[in-house]
Amino acid sequence: MDIQISYDYRKEDLEKLPLEELTRFVLAREDKPFNTEVSISFVTDEAIAELNEKYRGKTGPTDVLSFECDGVDDDLSAMTLAEDPIFELGDVVIAPDVASRQTREFGTTFEEEISLLLVHGLLHLCGYDHVEDDEAEVMEKREAEILEAWSKR
Repeated sequence: MDIQISYDYRKEDLEKLPLEELTRFVLAREDKPFNTEVSISFVTDEAIAELNEKYRGKTGPTDVLSFECDGVDDDLSAMTLAEDPIFELGDVVIAPDVASRQTREFGTTFEEEISLLLVHGLLHLCGYDHVEDDEAEVMEKREAEILEAWSKR
Protein backbone atom coordinates (compact mmCIF):
# COMPACT_ATOMS: atom_id res chain seq x y z
CA MET A 1 0.00 0.00 0.00
CA ASP A 2 1.15 3.47 -0.81
CA ILE A 3 0.12 5.96 1.87
CA GLN A 4 1.11 9.55 1.24
CA ILE A 5 0.80 11.91 4.18
CA SER A 6 1.18 15.65 3.69
CA TYR A 7 1.76 17.60 6.85
CA ASP A 8 0.96 20.98 5.33
CA TYR A 9 -0.12 22.25 8.73
CA ARG A 10 0.76 21.41 12.36
CA LYS A 11 3.43 18.94 11.34
CA GLU A 12 5.01 18.94 14.81
CA ASP A 13 1.73 17.80 16.40
CA LEU A 14 0.89 15.19 13.79
CA GLU A 15 4.04 13.46 12.62
CA LYS A 16 4.48 11.70 15.96
CA LEU A 17 1.06 10.02 15.66
CA PRO A 18 0.89 6.51 14.10
CA LEU A 19 -1.18 7.71 11.15
CA GLU A 20 0.39 5.54 8.47
CA GLU A 21 -0.03 2.47 10.65
CA LEU A 22 -3.67 3.31 11.40
CA THR A 23 -4.34 3.85 7.70
CA ARG A 24 -2.84 0.45 6.85
CA PHE A 25 -4.92 -1.10 9.64
CA VAL A 26 -8.17 0.39 8.31
CA LEU A 27 -7.47 -0.54 4.69
CA ALA A 28 -6.58 -4.11 5.69
CA ARG A 29 -9.80 -4.36 7.73
CA GLU A 30 -11.70 -3.17 4.67
CA ASP A 31 -9.95 -5.76 2.45
CA LYS A 32 -8.35 -3.25 0.12
CA PRO A 33 -5.70 -4.72 -2.22
CA PHE A 34 -1.98 -4.38 -1.56
CA ASN A 35 -1.66 -1.90 -4.45
CA THR A 36 -4.06 0.62 -2.90
CA GLU A 37 -2.90 4.22 -2.83
CA VAL A 38 -4.35 6.88 -0.55
CA SER A 39 -3.31 10.38 0.40
CA ILE A 40 -3.91 12.17 3.67
CA SER A 41 -3.46 15.92 4.05
CA PHE A 42 -3.59 18.16 7.08
CA VAL A 43 -4.62 21.72 6.29
CA THR A 44 -5.66 25.00 7.87
CA ASP A 45 -9.25 25.91 8.66
CA GLU A 46 -9.17 28.33 5.72
CA ALA A 47 -8.03 25.66 3.26
CA ILE A 48 -10.67 23.13 4.32
CA ALA A 49 -13.34 25.86 4.32
CA GLU A 50 -12.50 26.58 0.67
CA LEU A 51 -12.79 22.87 -0.20
CA ASN A 52 -16.01 22.57 1.80
CA GLU A 53 -17.52 25.51 -0.12
CA LYS A 54 -16.28 24.35 -3.52
CA TYR A 55 -17.23 20.68 -3.29
CA ARG A 56 -20.09 20.57 -0.80
CA GLY A 57 -21.57 24.07 -1.09
CA LYS A 58 -21.20 24.54 2.67
CA THR A 59 -19.76 27.58 4.39
CA GLY A 60 -16.95 27.38 6.94
CA PRO A 61 -14.44 24.77 7.99
CA THR A 62 -15.34 21.14 8.55
CA ASP A 63 -13.28 18.48 10.30
CA VAL A 64 -12.67 16.00 7.46
CA LEU A 65 -13.37 15.68 3.75
CA SER A 66 -12.91 12.65 1.51
CA PHE A 67 -12.45 12.63 -2.23
CA GLU A 68 -12.82 9.27 -3.95
CA CYS A 69 -10.71 8.42 -7.00
CA ASP A 70 -11.25 4.89 -8.32
CA GLY A 71 -14.75 3.58 -7.65
CA VAL A 72 -15.51 1.61 -4.51
CA ASP A 73 -17.54 -0.76 -6.66
CA ASP A 74 -14.58 -1.66 -8.86
CA ASP A 75 -13.76 -5.38 -8.89
CA LEU A 76 -10.57 -5.61 -6.86
CA SER A 77 -10.54 -9.37 -6.40
CA ALA A 78 -8.15 -9.96 -9.30
CA MET A 79 -5.57 -7.43 -8.04
CA THR A 80 -2.94 -9.67 -6.52
CA LEU A 81 0.17 -9.21 -8.64
CA ALA A 82 2.93 -6.65 -8.38
CA GLU A 83 2.31 -5.57 -11.98
CA ASP A 84 -1.36 -4.79 -11.33
CA PRO A 85 -2.18 -1.09 -11.71
CA ILE A 86 -2.36 1.13 -8.65
CA PHE A 87 -5.83 1.34 -7.12
CA GLU A 88 -6.20 5.02 -6.26
CA LEU A 89 -8.63 4.96 -3.37
CA GLY A 90 -8.68 8.73 -2.89
CA ASP A 91 -7.76 11.62 -0.64
CA VAL A 92 -8.60 12.44 2.96
CA VAL A 93 -8.24 16.05 4.09
CA ILE A 94 -8.28 16.82 7.83
CA ALA A 95 -8.34 20.15 9.66
CA PRO A 96 -6.32 19.72 12.88
CA ASP A 97 -7.58 22.98 14.39
CA VAL A 98 -11.18 21.77 14.05
CA ALA A 99 -10.08 18.49 15.65
CA SER A 100 -8.54 20.44 18.54
CA ARG A 101 -11.76 22.34 19.13
CA GLN A 102 -13.72 19.09 19.04
CA THR A 103 -11.53 17.57 21.77
CA ARG A 104 -12.94 20.13 24.16
CA GLU A 105 -16.47 19.50 22.93
CA PHE A 106 -16.30 15.69 23.05
CA GLY A 107 -13.78 15.15 25.88
CA THR A 108 -11.29 13.35 23.64
CA THR A 109 -7.56 13.70 23.19
CA PHE A 110 -6.03 15.23 20.07
CA GLU A 111 -4.78 11.78 18.97
CA GLU A 112 -8.20 10.21 19.52
CA GLU A 113 -9.92 12.93 17.52
CA ILE A 114 -7.43 12.79 14.64
CA SER A 115 -7.68 8.98 14.64
CA LEU A 116 -11.48 9.11 14.49
CA LEU A 117 -11.41 11.65 11.65
CA LEU A 118 -8.88 9.56 9.73
CA VAL A 119 -10.95 6.39 10.12
CA HIS A 120 -14.10 8.31 9.20
CA GLY A 121 -12.51 9.73 6.06
CA LEU A 122 -11.08 6.38 5.01
CA LEU A 123 -14.43 4.66 5.51
CA HIS A 124 -16.02 7.22 3.20
CA LEU A 125 -13.45 6.23 0.57
CA CYS A 126 -14.41 2.60 1.17
CA GLY A 127 -18.06 3.31 0.37
CA TYR A 128 -19.60 4.12 3.74
CA ASP A 129 -21.87 7.13 4.10
CA HIS A 130 -24.09 8.76 6.72
CA VAL A 131 -26.70 10.65 4.73
CA GLU A 132 -29.51 8.39 5.91
CA ASP A 133 -29.95 7.36 9.55
CA ASP A 134 -29.50 3.65 8.82
CA GLU A 135 -26.30 4.36 6.87
CA ALA A 136 -25.02 6.50 9.74
CA GLU A 137 -25.60 3.67 12.21
CA VAL A 138 -23.65 1.23 10.04
CA MET A 139 -20.79 3.68 9.54
CA GLU A 140 -20.58 4.68 13.22
CA LYS A 141 -20.60 1.03 14.27
CA ARG A 142 -17.77 0.25 11.83
CA GLU A 143 -15.76 3.24 13.09
CA ALA A 144 -16.17 2.06 16.66
CA GLU A 145 -15.19 -1.53 15.77
CA ILE A 146 -12.04 -0.41 13.98
CA LEU A 147 -11.00 2.04 16.68
CA GLU A 148 -11.58 -0.55 19.40
CA ALA A 149 -9.54 -3.16 17.53
CA TRP A 150 -6.84 -0.55 16.92
CA SER A 151 -6.65 0.27 20.63
CA LYS A 152 -6.23 -3.44 21.48
CA ARG A 153 -3.49 -4.23 18.96
